[in-house]
Amino acid sequence: MGKSFDLLSTIEYGGCSSKLPAGLLSEVLKEFPVAVDPNLLVDVSTHDDAGVYRINSETALIFTTDFFPPICSDPFEFGEIAAANALSDVYAMGGSPLLALNLMMFSHEKIPLEVFGEILRGGSSKVKEAGALIVGGHTIDDHPPKYGLAVIGTVHPQRLITNAGARPGDQLVLTKSIGTGALVSGVKNGLASKEDYLRGLAQMKRLNRTGAEIAVKYGISSMTDITGFGLAGHALKMAQASRTSFRIETGRIPLLPGAFQVFERGSIPGATFRNQEFSGDRAHFTRGVDYNMKMLVHDAQTSGGLLMAVNPDHTENVIRELKELDPSSGAAHIGEVLSQSPRSLYFE
Repeated sequence: MGKSFDLLSTIEYGGCSSKLPAGLLSEVLKEFPVAVDPNLLVDVSTHDDAGVYRINSETALIFTTDFFPPICSDPFEFGEIAAANALSDVYAMGGSPLLALNLMMFSHEKIPLEVFGEILRGGSSKVKEAGALIVGGHTIDDHPPKYGLAVIGTVHPQRLITNAGARPGDQLVLTKSIGTGALVSGVKNGLASKEDYLRGLAQMKRLNRTGAEIAVKYGISSMTDITGFGLAGHALKMAQASRTSFRIETGRIPLLPGAFQVFERGSIPGATFRNQEFSGDRAHFTRGVDYNMKMLVHDAQTSGGLLMAVNPDHTENVIRELKELDPSSGAAHIGEVLSQSPRSLYFE
């Protein structure tokens, strides 16, 4: 049966850790022509989570896509996580998902066809939870398998949240714990407990809908979601797009149980080092930051949380409401936005 097939047996890098290194992607995108249109509210220039196009004074469309190889063994759970991850880009812009297309790469000769159906069922369950509709898709014969969505969402043009709006004095709030990449690596190498791994899977399956709703309610100035480039990589892009610098206190960063121990035991995925290379000298770490913590902020996350730039007057309420609506939330105040200085990120 499909459920007995271990999807992790098909891949080396799964989930968002399989992304092209951020440095190489930036090299390509800097030569990419930027579309120009008065109704194009967000283009590729700021490396934001999605493109946004205004269709009238009340509605703008958010358009995004994301797909990747398996991040877990069970096909239904893989479908759930991949769909939650793709939907997250809409939430990161303060929007609501509307329509989705399935994107599937699958070899029926190497994997039981039942697995295909289970992946689609898992994805469909998350799209339904988000209140959106799957209206079709596209499949090609390929191995290892990959799955995700192309998503269209909606947002009021005046309530759009981008990665370019952070202001000095804003406080940084992270809505989910980090460490998913560490736990997946750890379970593959026998260095993470099943309990910790399952906790990581549960977090990856959680939609960022609550975070988006609270962000809109409190007029969050800037936001992005944390995925394959890690906390450091996505914070770097947000700081640069906003022409600011970020100060982050590593002791405040919420970690998934067991993640630090996996890195402490030496099971650090290759994507972590690629992300560290990307941040390079644009990120400064004080001597007191533990090496494993330094690596964890570069850990590639899959379906990670939202990083918000919050007015200080609202920080306490934002965190309290995030935890009230989602008791399993790892929401925490982790730092602040500074005026632009020589380094984009300062980790203490």
